[in-house]
Order: sequence, then structure tokens, then C-alpha cells
Amino acid sequence: MQALLLLTALLALPAAAQIVRTEVTKATTPELDAKGVSADVPDVYAVSGKIERVVIMRFKYQADLLAGIEEMVKKEKVKNAVFLSGIGSVRNYHVHSVSNRTFPSKNVFTKDSSTPADIVSINGYVIDGKVHAHMTMTDATKAFGGHIEPGTNVFTFAIVTLGVLSDGIDLSRVDDKTFR
Repeated sequence: MQALLLLTALLALPAAAQIVRTEVTKATTPELDAKGVSADVPDVYAVSGKIERVVIMRFKYQADLLAGIEEMVKKEKVKNAVFLSGIGSVRNYHVHSVSNRTFPSKNVFTKDSSTPADIVSINGYVIDGKVHAHMTMTDATKAFGGHIEPGTNVFTFAIVTLGVLSDGIDLSRVDDKTFR
């Protein structure tokens, strides 16, 4: 009888959501992926400019983090910016990170619809109006993160701060994987 009660109790519990991981090849073209390192491309280069203004975004409970950032970038007419800070918490997350060491590059997308986490930081750039944002999160046992994907929903709140760069700054190659 006790075994039957235990089994009934276990079956009545909601099923735990699973973490979904999907790997995607992010090829450019076979020629560009096979391209070697060019002596004409410096190992490192710098772009200088000034922060013209600071935009602080506050997100409420259940807001989609990436969609909100993209909406504010458009509304605030941000062309180029650097993420200065990001804090808060999420109800769930969807991120991707690189998963191999040779071209073509591959990304592993991780989506967890049931696990909350604290946002430790948000880093990245807005390049010609396009958001390229990464996030570090923590739970009770570890820190983890990746590139923010749609479907990452805010829990308590989130605050994201952008430093908007002056016009005339060319960031077009800073995240170009073929510029090597």
C-alpha cells in the first residue's frame, strides 16, 4: 500500500522541464571558412571614440530581455554602443556559445524553460544598430552564460546600461569572424 501511495505521489508531481541543447553549424561560405590567416590583417587593432550618452534600460517581470534591448536600441536611435553593465534575474534562459575549434564554427544553443538565474553581467556591443550581447548568469552551484537569445525572460527585474558611441566610429569588423 505504501508503495502504491508513493508511486501515486510521484506521478502527481509535474514533470521537470528538460534543458534543450541544439548544435548548429554557423558556416559562412566554404571559401571563407577555409581561409587562413592573412598577414594584411593585424593581430589586434583599436578603435577610439567617445561615449556621447548613457542609456539605462529597466526591464520588468516576464519581459523578453533580447527583444527589449533591440526595441530600445531602435527607439533610442543607437547605432554603435558598448554594454557597460547588466544585472537582475531571469525566470528562464536561452543562450548560445561556440562548441568547436575549427571552421566552420558551430554553436550550441541551450534553452532551459524552468530554471531561474541571477544575471551577473551583460557585455557586448551594438554594431550598426545590431545587438551582439552576451550574459553571465549564476544559479546555486555554478556560473554560466553565452550569447543572449530570444525567450530569455526577466524575473524580478533587469537593468542594462549602454554607452552610446559618437558617430563616425567603424565597428563593422570587430565581430567579423572572416577578418583574419
